[in-house]
Amino acid sequence: MKYSGMPAGMWALFGRSFRKQLTGVLKIPEKEAAVISGRAKRKYRQIIEHLPEFETDDRFKMNIVSCAMLCGFLLSLPERPTVEQATAYYKAAMMTGPMVLFCQLSGKNKYTPKDLAGMRKTAALRAADRNPYSWNMEFLPYPDGTGYEARFTACGICHLMTELGLSELIPAMCRLDYTMAEAGGVTDFVRKYTLAEGGPYCDCGYIQRKK
Repeated sequence: MKYSGMPAGMWALFGRSFRKQLTGVLKIPEKEAAVISGRAKRKYRQIIEHLPEFETDDRFKMNIVSCAMLCGFLLSLPERPTVEQATAYYKAAMMTGPMVLFCQLSGKNKYTPKDLAGMRKTAALRAADRNPYSWNMEFLPYPDGTGYEARFTACGICHLMTELGLSELIPAMCRLDYTMAEAGGVTDFVRKYTLAEGGPYCDCGYIQRKK
């Protein structure tokens, strides 16, 4: 994957926040945080350039790019954080003002015919059959019409973080699904299993809130 385009844009949008939260969440002194951030950017670029290009219709490219950014920072820290620390760090780094606005705007289109058609198209694509850094998903609408489940049987984040020796910290990324759904304001997110914790699949349940 080329660093230009989305990966470079993601660093421009979130790089400063990831650096800031080294101090805000992980309590690393600012001078040391600046050094870590420099190392993390170089590592992030190396990870990105190792990844294959995603198919045009693959909606999960942003997911793997944000994973690569988190991994760049995790691999640049002097000590490996706990899952709890990594979860808090990733949430604080990602949920900037523009990100919250993005979630709110996305929430307005949730459950529309266009949204549901996009989910069906993603399920049919099965991109992970050709790219292990992508996802395979089943689209399972709830019979009562209250929402749907996106059930993942292959996860690019699990593949990349395991490859980088960070498998124990994968749940730090999984937790953001709840945060983003809450920020969108229209969904109650529910989950029973994750691949990261040994489940048979990742079940992402989106239940539409009553107006």
